Amino acid sequence: MNSSPASDVEQRQRLLDAWVEKRRQIAASEAEAAALLAERMRLLDDDVNDHPHHRDAIHRSMIAEYSAAGRLARGSVEYAFADACLLESEHPAVQKSFRRGDIAAAHVREIVRAGMIVRLAVREGRVDAETLGLYDAAALEVAEHDSPGRTRAMVRQIAASLAGETLVERHRRAQGERTVTVRSIDDGLALLQVVLPEHLAAAILDRLTRLARQVIATRDDQDPVLSSDTLDSGEDAVFLRDLAADDPHRDDPVLDDHHIDHDPHAIFGGDTFTTDPCIEHVPADDRTLDQVRADLLTDLLLASDPSSATGTGLDGIQAQIQVTIGAATLAGADERPAEFDGFGPLHPDIARDLAARAGGWSRLFLNHTGVVTATDAYSPTEAMRRHLRARDQHCRFPGCRMPAQRCQIDHNHDHARGGPTSNDNLSHLCLGHHTLKHPDIDDRYRWAARQLPGGDIEWTSPLGRRYSDMAPRRVMFV
Repeated sequence: MNSSPASDVEQRQRLLDAWVEKRRQIAASEAEAAALLAERMRLLDDDVNDHPHHRDAIHRSMIAEYSAAGRLARGSVEYAFADACLLESEHPAVQKSFRRGDIAAAHVREIVRAGMIVRLAVREGRVDAETLGLYDAAALEVAEHDSPGRTRAMVRQIAASLAGETLVERHRRAQGERTVTVRSIDDGLALLQVVLPEHLAAAILDRLTRLARQVIATRDDQDPVLSSDTLDSGEDAVFLRDLAADDPHRDDPVLDDHHIDHDPHAIFGGDTFTTDPCIEHVPADDRTLDQVRADLLTDLLLASDPSSATGTGLDGIQAQIQVTIGAATLAGADERPAEFDGFGPLHPDIARDLAARAGGWSRLFLNHTGVVTATDAYSPTEAMRRHLRARDQHCRFPGCRMPAQRCQIDHNHDHARGGPTSNDNLSHLCLGHHTLKHPDIDDRYRWAARQLPGGDIEWTSPLGRRYSDMAPRRVMFV
């Protein structure tokens, strides 16, 4: 006898509740593990005090032992010890949340590392000691309700706002850390790593993605091109009569009548000619998006412009990023950091340089909480798009960080069911999350979304659970 729909829902809810509880227990256990590392560091201090001349050897030995016992890389163990010590000594509120299982280890990592500039500002006396507590409270407000990826972007903004000019100085120093490295990862592959300003890295990935999507969208329209190096080589050599009348290779002196006369497989018929009745077809281009991006990066670096080979107009595709900067900062009246939307603070000099090169900027009006309420555009349709891009920054499904310019604008309440085309019913969703609420999906698996006052999106899952995605707030740098 088949189970009833109600029992199916109950079973799914039970499994979801059990999974969420297990994840909470895992986070709490990881907090206990971090506390053990902090306790071990206290023993290290005692050992070093007894044998100060062997400080480095004692530390290296401890790291090696934990690395071997835990089957972890040395760098991972070193980071774990450092984070555990900072968590216990500098971030007690974050540690309590971690022990309760309200945040995961990934959240802790982002909070602790982004808080470095706040801790430095406190030590140097540029901000009050209470500032670190304010940072923890603000960071937890984000981390306990959002993914580690989004937490990273927000805590960097919070830390920059609280630390003031430290961020500008830090970005200026970091410019000197630009580098390119390569290391083997076996099987004939290598990892090429480039460290460069974040806005440039994001722009490079965005342009590679746009180029790759163009190649994939048009690759079926391309005619295969036979290399001239293979025209007259191998068992299936191409001869003069194989070529069209206007083919430039017909003038190649290597392709003379001698090759035709000695081709035993030549078959003539009307205006057609082939050297073999078994035609070999060129394999279809079935590369994935990542593979096409990697190939395009190679072409751009080693062979300049790939559009000369593909013929798909790739040279017309430009990268897109979104930056928010205060009017006074843009005019040079102050040096407050700008905001690289979806990533974090941006050096004001870089933002001003981008502004000078941009084809247009939108003036944004914010309320006291930092939410965009309007733009200065006059065209209704374009104004709404500009408003939504500025407000959303990324896909509005909880935890998703797909940039808004690569998302679709969705009617939260379906237009076909009476939903208005207005800013308070529109938001950006990536393709994967947009399809979750598509009307064609069976109601048993379909998600619903509605926009709340202020731009927050409330999602309802097929199980009836509700998840909120808060409208991104802009940190007011003061």
